[in-house]
This record gives sequence, structure tokens and C-alpha cells, in this order.
Amino acid sequence: MTPLEAEITRLKDQLLRMASMAESLVVRAVRALVDRDDELARSVTAGDDPLDELEKALDAAVIILLTKAPLAGQLRLITAVLKITRDLERIGDESTTIARRALKLGREPQLKPYQDIPKMCQMATEMLRDALDAFVHGDTVKARAVIPRDKAVDALNRSLHRELTGFMTEDPATIGRCLHLMTISKALERIADHAKNIAEESVYLYEARDIRHASNEMDSEG
Repeated sequence: MTPLEAEITRLKDQLLRMASMAESLVVRAVRALVDRDDELARSVTAGDDPLDELEKALDAAVIILLTKAPLAGQLRLITAVLKITRDLERIGDESTTIARRALKLGREPQLKPYQDIPKMCQMATEMLRDALDAFVHGDTVKARAVIPRDKAVDALNRSLHRELTGFMTEDPATIGRCLHLMTISKALERIADHAKNIAEESVYLYEARDIRHASNEMDSEG
């Protein structure tokens, strides 16, 4: 292994560490909501700072590697890491949003059983894990399989928004709680979007094909 290859391997290891941190924040934020655990919610908001610091470290490492004249495949990998770190950082931000809303909801009576939100969380984090596994192992079949799963998360988000809109129409006293839950649902939908982005980036890395927006174009043609 050349020195450059060793540095790229370390870069991938750091990225996976960041991904693990991001996934943990999502899961803990939703658990804080379901369990009405204020301490856990606060730990999520505090946990976003280390994620931001790791993003900065990865950015710095990428800049150094770009000066070392990497080969074309290595260059795609390095730039893919740069893009994926952005998605992971934003997943951390969305997790913080969920945790903050969980704190607000914890001060009021629970509006409804939390079923859709944990399901969305599970779907989004499974997408994230599979997208990263595809990235690590160069499995573009697995990466491509992640992408359409985003539609199921979108559908759950829309369904929950319709239900919550009904609550607000019937009882204006629920508006505040409904808006918090809508924000949480939208945050999870965005987390799934970031997982999809990572899957698309993995396809580009290993196939040198940009498939972003391809499914949207097919939908519009249909």
C-alpha cells in the first residue's frame, strides 16, 4: 500500500466513524421523543458539535489529499467523501431539530401514540446503513436499491401530515404539538433524502455515472 492509499484508507475510516455518530444521533433523538427523555434529547443536541468537528477534520484531510495528484479513481473517491460528509453533517443537524422538538413536546400531554415516526426513523437509518455499506464495498447494486426506498419514507411523511392537519382542524388546541410533530416527520424525511444522496454518490464513484434526478425524470415522463 502506497502512502497515498494509506491516507485514503484513513479518510474512509474517519468517514465511517462520522456516519456511526450521525446514525446514533438520529436513533437517540427519536428515542428521546418516544420515551419523553429530556436528558437524552439534550445529549443529542450536545452530540452535534463533535460531528461538526469531525466534518472539519475530514474537509482538511480532503484538501491535503487533493494536492497529492491522486489518480482519477482516487480523485472520485476523495470528492465523494467530501460530499458524503456534507450529508452526514446535515443528518446531525436534523437530529438536533428532532431532539429540540422532543424537548418541547415533553412538556405537554402526548397527542397520539408514536408509531409512524419510529417507523420512519428505522427506514431512514436502514437506508443510511445500506448506502454506506455500498460505498465501502463498491456495491452499486445495493446502492441503487437504496434509492427507491426514499419514496416510502416520503409517503409516510405525507400521511402523517394529513393526519396531523386533521387534528389541528378538529381541535385548535393541538396546533402547537402538531407542528412540532410535522417538523420531526419532515426532518426524518430529509434524513432519508441524505441517505439517498449517499447511495447516488456511491454509484457515481464506482460507475462514473451521475444518476441524480434520473428517477424524477422517469416519473415526469410517466
